[in-house]
Amino acid sequence: MPGPLIADVSDTARWLAAYRTQESARPDALFADPLAGLFAARLAATMARAPSQLRNGWPIVVRTKLIDELVLASVADGCDCVVNLAAGLDTRPYRLALPASVTWVEADLPAVIDEKERVLAGQRAACRVARHRIDLEDATARADFLEDITGPAGRPLVITEGVLVYLDAAVVDALARELLARTTVHWWILDVASPGIVDVIRRGMAEHIANAPLRFAPADGVAFFESRGWRARDVRSLLPEAIRLRRVPFFLPPAPLRPDVDPRRPGAHRWSGVVRLERGHP
Repeated sequence: MPGPLIADVSDTARWLAAYRTQESARPDALFADPLAGLFAARLAATMARAPSQLRNGWPIVVRTKLIDELVLASVADGCDCVVNLAAGLDTRPYRLALPASVTWVEADLPAVIDEKERVLAGQRAACRVARHRIDLEDATARADFLEDITGPAGRPLVITEGVLVYLDAAVVDALARELLARTTVHWWILDVASPGIVDVIRRGMAEHIANAPLRFAPADGVAFFESRGWRARDVRSLLPEAIRLRRVPFFLPPAPLRPDVDPRRPGAHRWSGVVRLERGHP
């Protein structure tokens, strides 16, 4: 009998690469990621037997595009260092039009970094790329890494794409406070989902995600981070953005029939979004 479709949390990075590969092949692609296919090739047979919820990657495609836009906006605002925590198989420093003066720092588990360096050997990035092997759930290692990376003067941006949902709320709380305590960190881009969305995913794909359980889904959404000292500069709700980007799936009801959801009180509503936080002011 075949095992779970997702082997562990790190394996989700390969699925994200597969969705980026699918999108890149479209004539109206929202982005071009020719390197993603190098990581996704071995998933072809697995995706063929996957349920439609896993084969249809529109939320990931939209999320990817939104984070692309916010990264470039941050660079335009003066960001000179991007710190991608749990970077997985992301290839943004190779496909985005980034200034050569930007430093792109990636952190992930040793096995992920090892694969990435092997596959991308010989590929040329738009800017300087540095990679670090670290388990972000190890509080001491995480603190030491953040101190080393964000210590020098500058205007760093931190990204946590697709990772917070797999962490305990206590770990996310600690990370939010640690990043705020490092005064050079200016922006933080993240994605967040409501309990309503996470419950639907759990019920529909329980057997497939058993090895990568979903944990963090704050009922107060964006307010979770605002209550810890951050200010939400940009809040992009996934569904309206999917409509804007022409990626809304056919099976969802028309826009007038969908109620507005307060991103600070999503509760049981089905809401998810991408947020760019910046340092709050007294």
